[in-house]
This record gives sequence, C-alpha cells and structure tokens, in this order.
Amino acid sequence: MKLKDYRNQFIEKLTSQYDAMEAERFFNISLLELKGWKRIDLALQPDAVLLFDEIEKWNSVLVQLEQYRPIQYIFGKAHFYGMDFEVNENTLIPRPETEELVEWIIHENRSRGALKILDIGTGSGCIAISLAKNLPGAEVYAIDVSEKALDVARRNAIHNNVKVHFILKDILVAETLPETFDVVVSNPPYVRELEKAEIRPNVLEYEPHLALFVEDSDPLLFYRKIALLAKINLPKNGRLYFEINQYLGNETAEMLESYAFKNVILRKDLYGNDRMMGAQND
Repeated sequence: MKLKDYRNQFIEKLTSQYDAMEAERFFNISLLELKGWKRIDLALQPDAVLLFDEIEKWNSVLVQLEQYRPIQYIFGKAHFYGMDFEVNENTLIPRPETEELVEWIIHENRSRGALKILDIGTGSGCIAISLAKNLPGAEVYAIDVSEKALDVARRNAIHNNVKVHFILKDILVAETLPETFDVVVSNPPYVRELEKAEIRPNVLEYEPHLALFVEDSDPLLFYRKIALLAKINLPKNGRLYFEINQYLGNETAEMLESYAFKNVILRKDLYGNDRMMGAQND
C-alpha cells in the first residue's frame, strides 16, 4: 500500500473520535516516529510504499489511538520547552499551559543569580529540568510522592544533561521543606471530581489520577499545604508559583493573601483561562 493512501485511511478512521486536525497531527507524529519522515518527505516521495511489517506497526498505533491511549504514551515521549521528555502512565503528559508557567518563572528570575528552586509534584520532571536548563546558576530540587514518577524524572534529567536533586516525599505529611528556597513552584492535583465530565477519555482513562484529582470538598488542599511550607521556607520576597484550576483563581488568590503573601498575580494561559499564579513572601 502506498503511504499516501494509508495516510488517508488512518485519518479517516480517527475522525469519528477526534477532529480532523488532531487526526492529521497524530499521523504526522507517527510518520516521524515510525519512519523518521516529516510531512515534506512524504510530499517529495508520494509513491512511497509501506511494507507489510511497517503496516503492522502503523495499525498498532491506530488501534491504540482508537482506544484513546495518548500518543505520547504510545511512543513514550513528549516535547516540552524545546526538549524531549520520557513519559508513561506514571507521569502526567506535559501541557502547553505549563510551558507558559516555566517561561514566566525564567523571565522573572533569570537575572537573580544563584538561586535555590523547588518543584513540588514534579512528575516527569518537566518543570524542574526546564528551569535547571534555562537558569544555569540555579540549584534545583524536585519532590514527588511516586517513586515510579521519580525514576522517569531522573532519566529525563540525564537525557537533558542537567542536575536536579530528586526527593521522594508526600508533601501533605511533610512538616518542613528540605532546604530554604528562593523559588517554590508546583503544578499539584487540582481537578475536582465534579469536573471529571469535562475530561477527555485519553486523559481520564490513562493519565495518573493521583496527579490529577482532588476531592470536591477540599479542592485547595495541596495549595494550602504548599503555601504554608513556602511561608516558612521562602526568604522575604521569595517567590511562589502555581499552576491552578481555572475555576478557582479568586479562591486561590484569597488563600495566598490570607497567609500574608504579597503581589499576588493571576495570569491567563494561551486559551484565555485563569491558569497561573505568582506571589511573594512578605
């Protein structure tokens, strides 16, 4: 079968579950991963033929996508802030909104010299590693409750040639942080159970619920605990950054102000949703 004909078949099968643009994106990612080609290569070689064993590999990807398995888990990698990260079912898939949070932190802290930075709930390590890569004077620490997630994060740090101190810890039972830090950042669980209906099957059925969901009765559980620990372990004017639930921006800001954080800033993501928050210790 010609690859261009298989492309049409691949996209057509997926458009009953995904929009056409996303189905085409899946094809292009698969083209790069399975054949090492970009779109231009297919355009230049329109009569390229898929061999039988190649078709089997493509069909395997197609079946998994039809089962809503995220393409990042199919190929075991995700792109984030100009780098490749290993991901699997023990880690969340990095999102573009989180890249915006990283960009904000880098912009505000690149001229501050030698910093100690802590990422709480690091998962794949994408935040910690991106900060270590782009703030070369910083000493970066990262905490997670999952040993399996930390194993992935350690490999990602090695792959991206940065040093990060990884710590296995349940932040909810921690009484203090391991050091005094200049910057604390976290993208903790923030999706309420009542919001599950809004979650797409590829997220709900595959990504780790431990890193996603909180009880409806206490949606700011992680934010309060992290803010309390940051209050003790940040110096005066030390900075705290969060990725937040878009529906709880005002509540999160009020909580930080109640703990005497100052200069609380709520920022929107590229989709126009309240998604990031920064504050300074008083």
